[in-house]
Amino acid sequence: MDRKLKVLISGTGFAGQGHADAFRAVGAEVVGIVGRTPNVVKEVAKKMAISYYGTDWQKALVDCKPDIVSIATPGGAHFETIKQAIEFGCHVYSDKPLTDTGESALELYDLAKKKNVKTAFASSFRYMPCVIHAKQLVAEGVIGEPVEAEFISHFNLERDIPFGWSHRKEDGGGRLNNNFTHMMSIATSVIGENILSILGEVRDDLGRAPIVEGVHNFKNRRDHIPEDLNDPSLKWGESNVEWSYTVMAQLESKIANKPVSILFKHGGLNPRFNEDHIVFYGTKGAIYIKGHYGMGPLYIWDENKTWRELPLPKEIVDNQPKVKGDTERNWQFLAREFVKDINGESFTYYQSFKEGSLYQQLIDLIRTNSNWTDVRHLQ
Repeated sequence: MDRKLKVLISGTGFAGQGHADAFRAVGAEVVGIVGRTPNVVKEVAKKMAISYYGTDWQKALVDCKPDIVSIATPGGAHFETIKQAIEFGCHVYSDKPLTDTGESALELYDLAKKKNVKTAFASSFRYMPCVIHAKQLVAEGVIGEPVEAEFISHFNLERDIPFGWSHRKEDGGGRLNNNFTHMMSIATSVIGENILSILGEVRDDLGRAPIVEGVHNFKNRRDHIPEDLNDPSLKWGESNVEWSYTVMAQLESKIANKPVSILFKHGGLNPRFNEDHIVFYGTKGAIYIKGHYGMGPLYIWDENKTWRELPLPKEIVDNQPKVKGDTERNWQFLAREFVKDINGESFTYYQSFKEGSLYQQLIDLIRTNSNWTDVRHLQ
C-alpha cells in the first residue's frame, strides 16, 4: 500500500494522545480525534496538530473515512463506538477492556469476523522487553517443562482518587479489566495462548470515593483529591467493582506434559513490602522478573542453584520502539504489527478481539465469586 493509512482516534486523555503518537510513529496519518467535551477535544486537537475534531463519532466516521479507528476511552463507552466503526468497514485498535460485559465483547468479535475487518486488542504489556526475553528462554527449554507461574502485585492506590469510570463496572472499571487483562496476556505470551480453566474471587475493599468535577485525564486524577475529605458539602460515589482479586488458571504449553498452573494475586489498595514480581517455574529452573508488568531486570535460576541476572539480548532491545514510557512503547509495538498486517507485510502475532472477548467472558466468570465451598458442616 503506497498511501498512508488514515486513523481516527476516539478519546482525548492519556490513552487517546498515546494512541495518536503510536500510529504516527509507525507511518499512519491521524486524520481526526473525537471526544465528549467540546473544549477539551478542541484543545487536544490543537496541541497535537490534528486538523479534524468533534464530539459526534458517527459524523467523524463519514467525514474522515478512516482505515483504522483507535479506541482510547474507558471500556464502558466502547461498544457502540466500535460497532459503528466495524459497520463502516474500519479496522479497529482498542484499548482494554474491550467492553464491560462478555456478551457485548463477543458480539463485537463476531461482527468483526463477519465484516472481515482486522482488530487489535491492547493488553499490550506482553511486549515488555523482559517478557519477550522470558518467552524466548522458556521456548528454548532453559527452565525445562514449565509447571507453574505467579504474578504478584500490590499497587497501594490512593483510596480518595476522585470517583469516575474506574469505580464503575458499567463504565469498564475494576482491577480485572485494567490489570488482569495485562497479566493474563503476559502469561499466555510466555506459556501458551490456550487457556484451559480458571477460577477466582474478587473483593471491593474501597467502598466509596469523592465526586470531583473537572477530571479529564486518567493520569492526573491524583491531583484532584480534595484537601478536606471531611467537608460536609463533599459528595461521594459508591464503588461497584473489585479493587483486589485472586485468580488461578491452567494454561496449555507445547513443551509441557501437564497444564501449567498460574496464580494471579493483585491488591489494588494494599501496600507492597517486597518487589512486585512475575516468576515462571520449570522442572529444571526458574525465571524471575522484577516489577508487576515485567519491567525487569530478569533473573535465572539454573543448574548453578543460584539466581543471576541476565542482560537483555541485543535483538530484543533493537526491536523495541524508541519511545519513553512502558505504556507508550507497548502501544507503539502493537500499532506497528497491526499496521504491517493491514498493509500485507510480514508481522508478529498480536492479540485481537478474539482475546478481548475471551478475557471479558473470563472476567464475568471470576466476578460471580462462585468458587467457594461452604465447609462449616465439616467442623
